[in-house]
Amino acid sequence: MKLPFRKTFVIRELAPQDQPFLREMLYEAAYWRPDGDRPPLEQGLQRPDLVRILAGWGRTGDVALVAADGHGVRLGAAWLRLWTAEDHSYGFVDEETPELGIAVKPEFRHQGVGTSLFMTLLARARQDGFTRVSLSVESANPARRLYARFGFRPVRESEHALTLVADLEPEPESG
Repeated sequence: MKLPFRKTFVIRELAPQDQPFLREMLYEAAYWRPDGDRPPLEQGLQRPDLVRILAGWGRTGDVALVAADGHGVRLGAAWLRLWTAEDHSYGFVDEETPELGIAVKPEFRHQGVGTSLFMTLLARARQDGFTRVSLSVESANPARRLYARFGFRPVRESEHALTLVADLEPEPESG
């Protein structure tokens, strides 16, 4: 069921009490297909590839943002994480490029929440001194259009997924 458009929402840093929500958003990112198999949340998040993504959250370089409406209802989240060559996720390209993840609750999609989270997280990556970011996306995921709008280009392709990278323009100097 699609809920009415949320005219106003804020994007804020992840707070400790948002940790379960970040896990929910990882689940939404992994099981995004509306007609696909969706195991129960805890079962779905036990996949080894998903366990790794948020394990030990809060280490240096971890950044997460949450979109919430004026009543505190959380709508979506976006996050950045640095990986090593030995320990990484699907969108890994190198140890200096953070991997981006993003998800919006299904009932709040197509209302600008994802775009706002995306833009804010990219600005944060620039502010933190990163020159590019990466992500992994299934080839069939319609979010690819959003990523293309922000300059993400393929650097690796597998049978069902793409690893994309976007160069970040430096913030204009104020003066």
